[in-house]
Amino acid sequence: MITDVHAHCIPAELIRLLRTEGPDIGIEVVPGESGEDVLIAGRVRSGPLRHVLSDVAARLAHMDATGVDVQLLSGWVDLTAYALEGNAGATYARRFNQILADEAGRFPDRFRALATVPLQTPGAAAEELAHAVAELGMVGVEIATTVDGMDLDQAELDPFWAAAEELRCLVLLHPYAPLAGVDLSRNFLDNMVGRPAETTVAVAHLFFSGVLDRYPGLVMCVVHGGGFLPYQLGRMERGHTAVPHLTARHIGTSPRTIARRLYYDTVLHSPEAIRFLIDTMGADRVLLGSDYPFEMGDPDPVTTVDAVPGLDDDERRAILEGNVAALLAVVGRQAGAGSAAGGGGARPGPLR
Repeated sequence: MITDVHAHCIPAELIRLLRTEGPDIGIEVVPGESGEDVLIAGRVRSGPLRHVLSDVAARLAHMDATGVDVQLLSGWVDLTAYALEGNAGATYARRFNQILADEAGRFPDRFRALATVPLQTPGAAAEELAHAVAELGMVGVEIATTVDGMDLDQAELDPFWAAAEELRCLVLLHPYAPLAGVDLSRNFLDNMVGRPAETTVAVAHLFFSGVLDRYPGLVMCVVHGGGFLPYQLGRMERGHTAVPHLTARHIGTSPRTIARRLYYDTVLHSPEAIRFLIDTMGADRVLLGSDYPFEMGDPDPVTTVDAVPGLDDDERRAILEGNVAALLAVVGRQAGAGSAAGGGGARPGPLR
């Protein structure tokens, strides 16, 4: 089954719930310049809400046209809502996950779901992840590169990292609010340059803070081909050996070794770049991605992979289906959860 690990979804039911009950926990759907925006905690505004994210028929038609059998559905990263206070964030994540699991459960042969969790409250995030995997059949979680402006290595996330490692579920790391304080407003640089740069900074913090050394069993996929990390991995290696008093205080493992523990999607828009990624990290660490349905996504990801120079049958099979099948086969096993089947359940309750 050819599986796309990087595809975004906002179920129509979630938008309905936010319109009617979101204000009870601090989320409002408000008019914006290009449609409807979302205002979180009265201070974090994102938009517009793209209704193609809710269009299941269009999604399935696109998958059929491009040869994708299964999508792992993750939310729009702007809706991680880490700005909400603790109880509200936990309530929101619980309702969000039930809705997304239900959406995936409508077409269990075509969709699996990735949760969202309230990283602003790490203990609650760990609890919600366990619930999402064990009770809702979700296969992992999408997290942003910062937690309400705080870097991941400084957000005291050990309860969450421990839970994710124990559950052996996929952690999809996605950029958000690229490089705060840097003016990237011109020429679409916030997306073209800011997002991969934001990802690179986040992963480097996880490297050199020791997070990925403390939790070597984390199953983390870094989107957009790992940002600039693969290309600059040699520079990190050099820093690790040349200035260890600054770079090796918290880690006993080389950056290259840590990097080979991670996974990377194929959203690089260049078969040649994917070839470099394969040669640097190994075909066993590369997963198919599309970033559906955004403009900067890959509109035909299987064709992109097929154009990779020198791609052999084993590499192709691993990237398109084998690697992700192996990962999903063990989700939840250590925590005693059942197999990560599609979601389903009762209609979500109120957000209060």
